[in-house]
Amino acid sequence: MHAHSNNERRIFWAAILTGSFMLAELFGGLISGSLALLADAGHMLTDFASLALAWFAFRLSRRPADWKRTFGFDRFQVLVAFINGVALVFVALWIFFEAADRLMSPIHVLGGPVVAIAGIGLFVNLGAFWLLHGADRDNLNVQGAMFHVVGDLLGSVAALAAGAVILVTGWTPIDPILSVLVGLLILRSAGALVRDAGHILLEGAPRGVDTREIGADLTAEIAAVEGVHHIHAWSITQERRMITLHARIADGMPAEAATAAIKARLRDRFGLSHATVEVERAACADEE
Repeated sequence: MHAHSNNERRIFWAAILTGSFMLAELFGGLISGSLALLADAGHMLTDFASLALAWFAFRLSRRPADWKRTFGFDRFQVLVAFINGVALVFVALWIFFEAADRLMSPIHVLGGPVVAIAGIGLFVNLGAFWLLHGADRDNLNVQGAMFHVVGDLLGSVAALAAGAVILVTGWTPIDPILSVLVGLLILRSAGALVRDAGHILLEGAPRGVDTREIGADLTAEIAAVEGVHHIHAWSITQERRMITLHARIADGMPAEAATAAIKARLRDRFGLSHATVEVERAACADEE
């Protein structure tokens, strides 16, 4: 619960920082004509919404399970992470589209305002990154929030570099070119986030768990277990890993002792602390 509260608190303050600076960056981008600033402001807008949604997901997951949602609301965190990943994909595509348009039809960019606003944005994003760096980075909801902030951080660096080049050389194509590089980095992070969150939403096996090994391991390590089948392993969140299975045990072995031994092995060997084990003596009831 302490880690959960820490994640929630840090995401809340990161959202406040991001939302506070987003309007200033949007105003500066409109005045200077910089796509790098406008792209970063647009990204910060989606980031503010995403961070707020991530914070709400942690708040909602506090609610206890009920008769309609027997696993509670923890999975909402994963759903938010998936939504954040998809939002990042659209942000990257928008940056690519605008950059192509700017390269074909260049416009005048004021380097001074770009450098000033991007410099302030860099410190704001560093602050947000520092806040999230202290959270549980294995949590997908935190990862989604952090990817958004890292994208903002890279956007500020790109805008700062673009403004400096324009001030020194007057070469405005650097602005959309660096925006494309930021978009590519955002797209890479988004793909990983969508993949991981989608795997959990599709009830995929937890990371590091090969369900093909479980049956052989249990029969080899527990003498009373003669066979294992109907294995289903999945995650509610990364932290809440589940498994159900059927185990055929030898005659004379107490069912309670066999179940306890199987659960202990699943916990110690595979990190599966929540297991539902159906013990069988002969034929499987489901097969009948």
